[in-house]
Amino acid sequence: MTVEIENIRKDIRMHVETDTMMSNAWLLVYIAPIIAGILFLFSIFFYFAFTEVIIGPGPTPIGPSFSLLMFTILLPIIMIIAFIVSIILIYKLVQRRNTHFKRQIFLFDDIIAAVKAIAVKKGVNIDLELASCERTVREVRAEETEKSAALWAILSAIIFIADWYVRYFLMGDFYKHERREDGFWEDINKALNKCNITFSIPRRLVTLPNRSFVLYLILTIITLGIFQIYWIYVLLKDPNDHFEYHNKIENQFLSTLESVTI
Repeated sequence: MTVEIENIRKDIRMHVETDTMMSNAWLLVYIAPIIAGILFLFSIFFYFAFTEVIIGPGPTPIGPSFSLLMFTILLPIIMIIAFIVSIILIYKLVQRRNTHFKRQIFLFDDIIAAVKAIAVKKGVNIDLELASCERTVREVRAEETEKSAALWAILSAIIFIADWYVRYFLMGDFYKHERREDGFWEDINKALNKCNITFSIPRRLVTLPNRSFVLYLILTIITLGIFQIYWIYVLLKDPNDHFEYHNKIENQFLSTLESVTI
């Protein structure tokens, strides 16, 4: 059992590199251009509507002209920076999906090996439960395949439909992933119960909902893109909540195995 437990311990330590918790500060990528655009439009309105009223006719003072010029220069700069950072954001969102799914396969394989070793030493038949676990792993390998983070980040920057597709598979993949994961832990729990080992699966405080891509897309279109701020928030928050649960259940499972005496 020493080797199996050490492998699981290594899998858990990998979460620091694979399960990246992303800050909501990334929302500034979409908020900053909107605020800058509003300020720019307001400055234009103020300049043309109130300059003559407040200052009177005659040569235009350099102050308002300079302010308008600064906004004219600043807005494109903000838009360019936001564009570049949005590419980085999409890359990081897709990449952490890939790394988390890869680590999960390693963890599932090592958990199955550890539980199988316990059953063998205790002389308990858990073939049925392990068969279900192994099927889940096969489904993961078949459906949770890697998607090129660099490719989708670039495509999202130049083709808006590609950006929509990225959001579609990020929401859908994590939802399906969590459902498979719940089934896996239930089967592992049944196998441990047959071996007279108590493992209490912690309750999820936040369950990923099956979010409607079509609804989110319609809301983004009718709000002229403003709803996408919430959409990005969801893409940041859902995996963060998922990773927090991983940290809890994985450490609890490891503690359970370490307490087993065979």
